[in-house]
This record gives sequence, structure tokens and C-alpha cells, in this order.
Amino acid sequence: MGFYNESKKVFATEYKERSQIYRERMATWSKEPAVTMAQRPTNLARARELGYRAKQGVYIARVSVRKGRRMRPAVGGGRKPSKSGRFFSRAKSLQTIAEERAAVRFSNMEVLNSYFVGETGERRFYEIIMLDRASPVVTADAFYRSIVSRKHRAHRGLTRSGRKSRGLTH
Repeated sequence: MGFYNESKKVFATEYKERSQIYRERMATWSKEPAVTMAQRPTNLARARELGYRAKQGVYIARVSVRKGRRMRPAVGGGRKPSKSGRFFSRAKSLQTIAEERAAVRFSNMEVLNSYFVGETGERRFYEIIMLDRASPVVTADAFYRSIVSRKHRAHRGLTRSGRKSRGLTH
């Protein structure tokens, strides 16, 4: 079995068994800001499946999103049965929300894809693969060039999770 298949198994085992390394990682990430740059992908095999290459101009951002349903703001305009609910399901997935937050935080970059890396009781963590639009290495690569040529992929629902939220892929 190859290296990437083995690393997939190790990552899945860490998550399922909540190993000591996994718990320490979640505790550290919980103390960090909601959107931060990571040195390298946590799950290298998954990142490479989604288009990550260790090149200049290709970065990883780690984003945490609060789990659970959205709480409705206080109701105004009278007492109506339609306004009596408090918690509502989000129209977008947490992964899509994470991609959009990374795109806003790093406005000079374009979101390529993202993947799940862990969760605590309160937060879910995603790693977002981002491409620097101004990098000569990225613009020289034919695959990356087609992605960075158009802006705001995450907000238009063109990433993998965005298409899934829109019902275009499974």
C-alpha cells in the first residue's frame, strides 16, 4: 500500500479514536483566531486529492466555524406564529461558510478547495487550499491559472462544497 493510502488510514484512526495528538491539536486550534494560515496540510493525502501542491503561491488556511443551527435575531413587528421559532438550519454547509470566511480574510487569494480536519463540541475545523493570484508560479501552471483567472469562486459557489450546497454534485 502506498504512502498516501497509509496516511489516510492514520488520519481516520486519529479522528475515530480521538488520540492524544488529535486532542492536543484541537485544544491548540481552539485558542487560535478563527481564520489562520497553517504551515502545511494536516491531512496531506486529502489535500493532494483536492489539488494541493507544495509550490510557491499555494497556501493552507485553517478556519473554525461554530457548530449547530443559526439563532434567529430578536423578532420585531408583532407576535405572529411564523416568527416564533428561535433556531433555524443554515442554507449553506459549514464548509462553504468556512471557505467564504477564508476568502474574505485573504482577499488577494482564491479558494481552490477545502476539507474537514477535526471538531470539538463547539467548533468544526476546515483547511482551505488557497492560491495567490499574483504568484508567477501559480499563473504559469495551466491548472491553477484557470482557477485564479476568475475572482470570488467561494462566494459564487464554484468550489466543491459550494456546488454541493447548490445541489449540483453529490
